[in-house]
Amino acid sequence: MVKRWNILEAPATAVNSLQKDLGISATICKLLVQRGISGFSQAKAFFRPQLADLHDPWLMKDMDKAVARIMHALQNREKMLVFGDYDVDGTTAVACMYQFLLQIYESDRLDYYIPHRYKEGYGVSRQGIDFARESGATLIITLDCGIKSADLVAYASSLGIDFIICDHHLPDAVLPVAAAILNPKQPDCGYPYKELCGCGVGFKLITALCRHLDLSDEFFLTYLDLVVTAIAADIVPLTGENRILAYYGLKKINEHPSPGIKALLELAGHTGPMVMGNLVFVIAPKVNAAGRMDDARLAVQLFVEKDPVKSKSIATQLHSHNDDRKEADLQITEEALAMITDTADFAGRRSTVVYQPHWHKGVVGIVASRLIDRYYRPTVVLTRSGDVITGSARSVAGFNLYEAVHACREFLVGYGGHFAAAGMTLLPDLVEAFSNKFESVVAATISPEQMVPEIVIDGEISFSELKPAFFNIIKQMEPFGPENSKPVWLSRGVRNNGWSKIVKEQHIKFSVSQGNILFSGIGFGLASRFPLLAGSAPVDLVYTLEENEWNGQRHLQLRVLDIRSSES
Repeated sequence: MVKRWNILEAPATAVNSLQKDLGISATICKLLVQRGISGFSQAKAFFRPQLADLHDPWLMKDMDKAVARIMHALQNREKMLVFGDYDVDGTTAVACMYQFLLQIYESDRLDYYIPHRYKEGYGVSRQGIDFARESGATLIITLDCGIKSADLVAYASSLGIDFIICDHHLPDAVLPVAAAILNPKQPDCGYPYKELCGCGVGFKLITALCRHLDLSDEFFLTYLDLVVTAIAADIVPLTGENRILAYYGLKKINEHPSPGIKALLELAGHTGPMVMGNLVFVIAPKVNAAGRMDDARLAVQLFVEKDPVKSKSIATQLHSHNDDRKEADLQITEEALAMITDTADFAGRRSTVVYQPHWHKGVVGIVASRLIDRYYRPTVVLTRSGDVITGSARSVAGFNLYEAVHACREFLVGYGGHFAAAGMTLLPDLVEAFSNKFESVVAATISPEQMVPEIVIDGEISFSELKPAFFNIIKQMEPFGPENSKPVWLSRGVRNNGWSKIVKEQHIKFSVSQGNILFSGIGFGLASRFPLLAGSAPVDLVYTLEENEWNGQRHLQLRVLDIRSSES
C-alpha cells in the first residue's frame, strides 16, 4: 500500500535557541521543538520526570466532596461498591481502588463490580445498581465510566445509593447528580492536566485520600504498575502527568511488579526491560481478553491477588482466553477478506461494511482495524447478537467516524463512540440499508488524501549522525506513545550494498550504505518493495532507530517502515 510521507518542520529560530540552551545536536533540538519543548526547564522536566511534579489532587473539582463522602462512609460503616468498565483502564482502576480501600476498611463492607460486556454493555448498568441495592451498598465509586449515566445515577439515588464518579470521557451538557464528579474534562474543572485515563483519575482520588489520612506516599505509589498499564492500553497522550506516571510505572514493573503483572510477563516468556510497546502488545490484549471472551471480573481478580501461585493460575486463564480471541480474530478476518474479494464493486467504494451472523462479538472491533490495515477506508464489522445486529467501526486518520455513523441514525437502534471508533446496534432487515447509507455518507465527506495512509516523519537525517551518543539521547525520550512517538527518520540516497535479501517471503533484511557508512536493518512486510533495492539506483528510507544485541555485542540498526526510489 502506497503511503504519504509527511515530513514535520520546526521554526529555525526556536531550534537554534534550544540548541544554545542544551548544547546537543540541532536534529534532536528540532525534534524537541516539534514536541512543544522550547527551553531548558521544559527539557529538564521532559528528560528527568519527577514524582514531585505530579499535580496536587485537591486541584481537581469535587475532590474535597469525594474524600468527604468516602470518609463519611468509613465512619458510618456503609457498604461501598467499586464499579468499573470491562477494559484494561477500568479493571486496573477497580483493582487499585479496591486494594487501597481494603487497607483502610473492613473487607465485608466492600465489594467490586464489572459489568458483563454482552449482558450489560458499556458503563454503569441497571443490573450493577440492583446488585448494589441487594448487597446493601449505599455508595458506588465508578472508575472509567459514569459521566454519561445521568438517568442511572438518578435511579440509584431513588434507591438511596450515592455515586462518586471518576471518569475521563467528555461530559454531556447534563451531568449526573452525584455526590462528587472527578473528571478533568469538566468545563469548570481547574485541574492543570486534562488527559488522565480513568485509572489515572482514580489514582488521584487515592492520592487525596492518603494525604487526608496522613498515609505515606507508598500507599498510592504501589499502584503505579497498574496505572502505566492503563495509560498504555487506553492510548492517552504520553505528555505531562501521564509521562511521569508512565515513567515511574515502568520502573516499578521492571524492578518489583505486582504478582499479577509478573505472572502475565512470565507466561508470555518476556525477558529484558519492559517498554510501553510491551504493555500494549503483551499485557493489554490478555487483560482485555477477559471481557471479550468471558467475564472481565477475572482481570480484577488477577490484579488484586497476592499469592503468586494463584496469580499464575488466573493469568493462565487469561492467556487461554487471549488464545481463543486470537483464533476468532484470525478466522473472522480471513472470512471478511474473502467477502471483500468477492464484492464486485468494492474497488470503487469508499467504505467497508461486512456482516456475518456467527462472528464473535468480542473481536469485531479488532477485525475492523485489521481490514483497515489491508484496505485503508472507514470500516464497519457487524454480527448478530440475539434479536439485533451489533457492530464496531474504525476510522482512518483525519476522518470523523462518529459523524458518519450519526448521519446514518435513521437505520440504527442505538450508537455511540468518538472520532476514530464507534459502535452501533440495528435491526437485521436494515443491514443493507445502513451499509448503503454509510457508503454514501463516507463517499460524500472523505477527502482523497484521507484514503491514503500517512507516515509522519520527524526529520531528515544522514547516516553520519546515527551514532551511539545520538541514540542514547533518543532513548532518554522514552516512554514513547501518543504525542511522544518513537522518532521516525528519513535518509535519502541510500544504496543496497549487495547483501539485502527477502526473508520468510514477506520481509526484507537490509544492508545499505550512504556514502561510506553502512547500516543493517529489517523491514517487516516490505518484500514487495524489494525490486527497488535490487537495482543500483539510490533509494530513500523511512525508519526508526533501534539497538540490536547479538552475542553480547550491541549495535544500532534500522527498523525500516517504507522505501521509495530517490528519483520519485
